[in-house]
Amino acid sequence: MQTDTKGQPDEVQLPRPTAWPLVFAFGCALLLAGLATSTWVSVLGALLSVAGAVGWFLDVLPHEAHEAVPVEGPAPAVTTARRSVARVELHPDVQRAWLPLETYPVSAGLKGGLAGSVAMAALAMLYGLISRHGIFYPINLLSAGFFPQAMTETTAQLEAFQPAAFAIAVGIHLTTSVVVGLLYGAMLPMLPNRPILLGGVLAPLVWSGLLHGILGIINPVLDARVQWGWFVLSQVGFGLVAGLVVSRQQRIPVVQGMSLAIRAGLETPGMMAEGGEKKK
Repeated sequence: MQTDTKGQPDEVQLPRPTAWPLVFAFGCALLLAGLATSTWVSVLGALLSVAGAVGWFLDVLPHEAHEAVPVEGPAPAVTTARRSVARVELHPDVQRAWLPLETYPVSAGLKGGLAGSVAMAALAMLYGLISRHGIFYPINLLSAGFFPQAMTETTAQLEAFQPAAFAIAVGIHLTTSVVVGLLYGAMLPMLPNRPILLGGVLAPLVWSGLLHGILGIINPVLDARVQWGWFVLSQVGFGLVAGLVVSRQQRIPVVQGMSLAIRAGLETPGMMAEGGEKKK
């Protein structure tokens, strides 16, 4: 490290930037993706993983690579247009800040998921009526992956009411809706501003794009017959309704910073004083 006449450093040694970890991670992703797509995808992923690992190790072994970065004078003063500094108010029982400070209860996610499932089902049945296939057509398409091809190869079979297919479709629909609703309850407090737009529009578009790529593996019959415009519309309908219901629920303080015994309401000698107050 060199210094100027005033004793200030002209340059400092910092770790050299490297892209090899990204190459390694991308190679691992292709390696696993090839298990469901093509052998050559896995081969490419393996080559990238080995190259990324070797390049990464060479950057840190036997000595970590550094580069000289010139010093461009003293650091500028930090200024702000705010009149005061906003501080995070901590709960007296919490020793560190856990963000977000408030979250939605589990019941909010359950309510949002069930409400969204009703909206999605209504849009799916509306598509069945408009397409003149009947309301059972989208229901049978959802459960078609659980039945032999002979039971789902004709349009007439998919338009007819089938008790087994109806029961499986309801189970799939309710399970996925509740799981996504719980995720909404956990994620919406962390999204900055406009949670309905992000959780109700952006998230459904993202997972619709993901399903577009893997639906042929999960449910080939649905992949061959799905009308993607209505599919995306039903996903957005679910997201908007679920997000709206979740966001209208009362938030509760986050308690991850408290001990498990306190969260569980257990009597813990040495940690709890008389009256249930935590010892200080």
